[in-house]
Amino acid sequence: MTSIPQPDGAIDATASAAELAEAYRAGRTTPSEVAEDALARIARLEPVVNAFADHDPVQVRRDAAASTDRFRRGVPLGPLDGVPVTVKENMTRAGVPARSGSAATDPVVPTVDSPIPARLGEAGAVVLGSTTMPDWGMLSSGVSSLHGVTRSPLDPSLTVGGSSAGAGAAAAAGLGPIHFGTDIGGSIRFPAAWLGLAGLKPSAGRVPIDPPYLGRAGGPIARRVGDLAAAMAVVTRPDVRDHTSLPYEAIDWADLRVDVRGLRVGLQLDAGAGLPVDPEVAAAVRTAAERFAAAGAEVVELAPFIDDHLLGQVDRFWRVRFRRTYDELAPPARARVLPYIARWVAPGADVSGTDVLAAYDDLGELRHRTVLATAGFDAVLSPVASMAAFPAERPMPWGEEDLGMAHIAFTLPYNLSGQPAASVNAGTTTDGRAIALQIAGPRFADRGVLALAEWWERERPADAGAPPVPHRVA
Repeated sequence: MTSIPQPDGAIDATASAAELAEAYRAGRTTPSEVAEDALARIARLEPVVNAFADHDPVQVRRDAAASTDRFRRGVPLGPLDGVPVTVKENMTRAGVPARSGSAATDPVVPTVDSPIPARLGEAGAVVLGSTTMPDWGMLSSGVSSLHGVTRSPLDPSLTVGGSSAGAGAAAAAGLGPIHFGTDIGGSIRFPAAWLGLAGLKPSAGRVPIDPPYLGRAGGPIARRVGDLAAAMAVVTRPDVRDHTSLPYEAIDWADLRVDVRGLRVGLQLDAGAGLPVDPEVAAAVRTAAERFAAAGAEVVELAPFIDDHLLGQVDRFWRVRFRRTYDELAPPARARVLPYIARWVAPGADVSGTDVLAAYDDLGELRHRTVLATAGFDAVLSPVASMAAFPAERPMPWGEEDLGMAHIAFTLPYNLSGQPAASVNAGTTTDGRAIALQIAGPRFADRGVLALAEWWERERPADAGAPPVPHRVA
């Protein structure tokens, strides 16, 4: 997706990180001018979209002015200096209250930035604010007891996905090129999928986070794959607070060249668990696989390797985990928890310790199956989600009914196996909702996954590109 120039020819906040860096160096615009464009977009869109948990225009202007001065003196801090970005609320920032999307949670006000905001600050990026998430990050929507409903800038009647809800909304709204979320079962890939964007769940440990948690990864959402790579170049730098982080590797993230000829690519259209795949979603993913095959890849159908028992065991483990969080609240605070979440955690109170350990062991079994099933492939293509975007007010794709985690069968395996997985738009349904292609790769092959995503971005049909940037929403 190309940027949208303003009438005077200046590049605005919808430009890529590379375009902004070049324009700053050439003096064609300044970080302050671009920040003002982003702030104007926020003022127009935020009353409907509701993407921000915290947004301080005064601080944004200060940070942009400091970046403008660095460029004036010829000493920018790097390729993201002056680039507008956002971070999810659970990526805590010094002095900014954070409540994990829940009206029941007492605010945490850290004194230091967590790893991703810290790396962004060192790089000179201009953080527009912290973005919304649903209660404790355990919904695949933008519904929150604290923030209300975060809505799609493309169609406010539809969900943005979650739990990186505000990050997806900010990216779709063109509020700068890079927006960071977290993903424990699809929470970066779902917003990217349902908004027609690009998103990357990195390999486990590739991007330091604090605190680390089994299956959880931090990564970027953007309108272009190239901006995902630009983000990774900064946030993969070491941070001792994440004891699970990988040794730092000096990857050339800017080099996304790839030849698909001879690659062995798996195609999975049946996860073996969860909800059935919408025929339009399956057709779009199969069309993408045919393009890979036409370019010389060997495409092989990948049989299901998980089942509903394993998916249910992960759901059980998480219910117990967050029932503990619920039980630690004072009774008045429990009443403020989103009703869907309160109902979801309730069965967690009746799970025995033995059954919790059995569920934990099944997390390991799911990881084991994923690694073995995908080991013979350079990449695996699949849907991100079985369905397209659903109404914004629903906490889950099916509404208020409790179907556990029936919608994450394609995404969850790569969280538990620690493998990188990207979401890239692959088409639309007949009524215009985005359909995503998931590209997963071997563990540590993050650059390779991005290279294949960028190849698809170039080769996909014209009607499968990122949606236009909205200038207003009804």
